Amino acid sequence: MHYRAVAAFFFSLLVAAAQVRAGEVERWNLVATGAAAAEQADPLTESRWFAIVHASIHDALNAIEHRYEPYRAGVAAAPGASPEAAVAAAAHACLVELMPARKPAFDAALAETLAQQKDKRAAAAGAQIGRQAAAVLLASRRDDGASRPLAWPAGTKPGEYRPTPPDFTPAAFAHWGKVRPFVLASASQFRPAPPPAVASARARAEIEEVRVIGGKASAVRTAEQSEIARYWYESSPQGWNRIAREVAAARGLDAWESARLLALVNFAMADGFIGGFEAKHHFNYWRPATAIREAGEAAWLNYLDTPPVPDHPSTHTVLGAAAATVLARFFGSDLVSFSMTSGEPYAGITRRFWSFSEAAQENGASRILAGIHFATAVRAGYEQGERIGAWTYERALRPLRVD
Repeated sequence: MHYRAVAAFFFSLLVAAAQVRAGEVERWNLVATGAAAAEQADPLTESRWFAIVHASIHDALNAIEHRYEPYRAGVAAAPGASPEAAVAAAAHACLVELMPARKPAFDAALAETLAQQKDKRAAAAGAQIGRQAAAVLLASRRDDGASRPLAWPAGTKPGEYRPTPPDFTPAAFAHWGKVRPFVLASASQFRPAPPPAVASARARAEIEEVRVIGGKASAVRTAEQSEIARYWYESSPQGWNRIAREVAAARGLDAWESARLLALVNFAMADGFIGGFEAKHHFNYWRPATAIREAGEAAWLNYLDTPPVPDHPSTHTVLGAAAATVLARFFGSDLVSFSMTSGEPYAGITRRFWSFSEAAQENGASRILAGIHFATAVRAGYEQGERIGAWTYERALRPLRVD
């Protein structure tokens, strides 16, 4: 069976399972992430989609009971409306526009929710407010720069980014640093410090580190380190939404709390890619595979394939640190234990963590073990992600003061 057919089949199972096991907010998070996986969407596009969906869910619920600052003004108050119908209609309207090929599955998921509503008047009001919230959000993002691709020329000088082996795919998403952020004041707001000079001792040491531990034929990378590299290789928006969704369910959050948490996590990740890609193309630094081959090992290959974008910073690390920072701030402690099982392309690996930051740090380290990032890019990504996560939590969807 073709991969897309398999993915579509499992997406339909996810929708059905979500109807039974999860609250409405978590359910539609599972619907959205499952559909994006079935679409084989890239992680940057996923981050934007999920932020839009969860912002609309948050604002729809907030119109029913005004607990937090709205993300966007313009959604009418709707006391007495059905929260479940509002969540479902908001998510459905966004997803149909963002992934129109999946409309039949989204229609079925919406119909299931509405059929379960006993108070049809409240359900109709909820559906109306959900559609309104989605319309406001979609209109606000319609010209945000995500659909304006740019060509990015390959570098020729030492230290300049160029396509990497084995397939030398041209650079992608050069325009993403110009996408309008969701919460940041500007894409360059938390641009990290630059990478080391190409001829410096630190640069040479980092090249050697990746050469030794990150190669496909590395003799020093352990079995567990290889597992860590594979575990974290999936799309960051997929993995960190799974973590946030499962922790939210385990903590028994209500719909409003879950909606706020998932919106904040997805804002931070979406802005992590925007800020990270602004920095990547500002520094335009080469990847380890290029540097190692230039140093004399012409046949060297990294353990896992390198994404076709510049090295500095590691946006995989940015997103992990941003999401972990939001989660720790939301729950009032970093010391929240959880386990998570990986998704594609290396699905089925389960690891346990004692804190959000432990997971984020391992996530960053995995990129060195995979042979696709230098240590400085990982450190820079972690610092940038922490700052983006803190900024997002402090400035978006804040609780209303009760005097």
